[in-house]
Amino acid sequence: MAALQWDPIDNKAVDTVRVLAADAVEKVGNGHPGTAMSLAPAAYLLWQKVMRKDPSDDQWIGADRFILSVGHSSLTQYIQLYLGGWGLELSDIEALRTWGSLTPGHPEYRHTKGVEITTGPLGQGLASAVGFAFAQRYERGLFDPEAAPGTSPFDHHVYVIAGDGDIEEGVTSEAGQLAGTQQLGNLVVIYDKNNISIEDNTDIALSEDTAKRYEAYGWDVRTVDWFKTGEYKEDVQELFDAIEAAKAVTDKPSIIILKTLIGYPAPTKQGTGKVHGAKLGADEVAGVKKALGFDPEKSFDVDPEVLAHTRGALERGKEQRAQWQKGFDAWAAANPERKALFDRLEAGELPEGLEAALPVFEAGKDVSTRAASGKAINALAAQLPELWGGSADLAESNLTTIEGGGSFLPASITTPEWGQGNPYGRILHFGIREHAMGAILNGITLHGKTRSYGGTFLQFADYMRPAVRLAALMDIPSIFVWTHDSVALGEDGPTHQPVEHLAALRAIPNLAVVRPGDANETAYAWLETLKRRGGPVGLALSRQNLPVFERGDGEASGDTLASAKFVGKGAYVLAEAPNGTPDIILIATGSELQIAVEARQVLAGEGINARVVSVPSQEWFAEQSAEYQESVLPASVTARVAVEAGIALPWHTWVGDKGRIVSIEHFGASADYKTLFEKFGMTTESVIAAAKESLAANGK
Repeated sequence: MAALQWDPIDNKAVDTVRVLAADAVEKVGNGHPGTAMSLAPAAYLLWQKVMRKDPSDDQWIGADRFILSVGHSSLTQYIQLYLGGWGLELSDIEALRTWGSLTPGHPEYRHTKGVEITTGPLGQGLASAVGFAFAQRYERGLFDPEAAPGTSPFDHHVYVIAGDGDIEEGVTSEAGQLAGTQQLGNLVVIYDKNNISIEDNTDIALSEDTAKRYEAYGWDVRTVDWFKTGEYKEDVQELFDAIEAAKAVTDKPSIIILKTLIGYPAPTKQGTGKVHGAKLGADEVAGVKKALGFDPEKSFDVDPEVLAHTRGALERGKEQRAQWQKGFDAWAAANPERKALFDRLEAGELPEGLEAALPVFEAGKDVSTRAASGKAINALAAQLPELWGGSADLAESNLTTIEGGGSFLPASITTPEWGQGNPYGRILHFGIREHAMGAILNGITLHGKTRSYGGTFLQFADYMRPAVRLAALMDIPSIFVWTHDSVALGEDGPTHQPVEHLAALRAIPNLAVVRPGDANETAYAWLETLKRRGGPVGLALSRQNLPVFERGDGEASGDTLASAKFVGKGAYVLAEAPNGTPDIILIATGSELQIAVEARQVLAGEGINARVVSVPSQEWFAEQSAEYQESVLPASVTARVAVEAGIALPWHTWVGDKGRIVSIEHFGASADYKTLFEKFGMTTESVIAAAKESLAANGK
């Protein structure tokens, strides 16, 4: 076990952290000083003595990862980034929670160097950390599977600081169960058990024995009690020993239950809810400084000797990086093909000619878009070893399984259906845990350059919405597969039939909701999704079979439908008006696209020229140039109909005041999908009637 060197200057540095936390919140007038004060020794220990980090390069793949799940205690991380030379300076700490600062109220990915994930909604950080740990193991399997444990340049640990709120949130229970099943020995969690939340003592809401719960999950559990002597004493050596012991456990994730006194050493507010989420007050701050030997008349006072000591992290980081680089260079020389894969993933590139690998679906057949998605996944997976994923216990329904990919599980787990687990397998089994699945996918995406996906029914996107929103906020390319995308899933009834979900998901900024209209659109939707490195994508896919359209190789012309290759544009002219000049535009997505195509044919027989526009993704279309948008939806054509088996809300701006929307504004029912579409007006006749109403409203 490594030895801890802890000198008086380290004590002073820790006390400096406490004072800075108190001063920063006092200056801005709001925030969370208490946890940052009491966690100062633990955070300092991690950042200065334990973690392998290089402050000069926050993208170093060999670094340990750090997740501050108690995001409200952002100062816990910001002050360590300042002390360690990551780019924050004292002025940034002074600017806490103010406009344009590098120190917002909660840590934000890509906003502040050294912050590896946006945290704030409690539980998301700890749950996503399980994804980080998943990704570390999978990436090791991609690049260096034969290396002995602890010897690979792709070996590192994931450290988390969590709190009572994280433990109370259900998402961490879901993720914790999975972490235990996966035997994630690379995950070390410090649970700051200070027994205080906004409503004060957590005894009013948390009476469990958390240690026993995590033991039952299969975790290595340790307790560091700084009250054990009857007096509060911060035993840093004890915590260090616990961390080192946890690191030595390679077949279980570890949680260290650290019992602290929130707000220590605030003279009257320590240990109370008063120090959790509000400034201390001038007198209390002065009392803290006196207790620690600081001048109460000075604010943001940092001894140059302390800063010089903590900035030693820069040199240590360079030394650790240099040592790691030797191992990496040796690996690269011995593994040229794997190094080539590594370089491609680091560059964010796809193999050349990937489009040629897409499955091509024969026109005239009926194929559900979920089935087409499954074919696309397997065709692309054969070319992309970085692609892996699964579903929330719905593999047979979501069709997300990579055939022959092996289950991502410890080898000790074997089942009749899935065989023996493969620690480096490509098939993820999330169990019935949509909430954790979303967070874990975000963690995988944030950790490295692999592309993972997770599936469930669209109805249950509600269960994972917090993680989906965070993916959009962080602008990361998580992939969510949502099948059974409308009332057409049929007999399961209204509890499982999404009606408002497409609209609700489209309301999330920076989330692309993609609802392909046939099998070939689905294949191209997957290709476009993998090309993108920005925000997340949610694929909404049908349970029921849909006709595969007969298409041409280019744009729509005459009665020849456009190629599906235009899916990446978000919207495109699928079928041109018979005479080339539309009287009306029919707009549709997903399974309703066939209805619009049929309506066009009927209207043509009545002398009405209709253009059909397929809109797989409103968000992708919004990215296109004004010229392209005008070419698809010319402003001069105000007679329009939109049809989608969901609520009308997202379509009003598309059709305008003189347009019409064929939608479903109520919950579904239990029946076969053809009956439901007939009863709820998802029919060719409804679209034709709406078209004539719109034409009449336009004076035609």
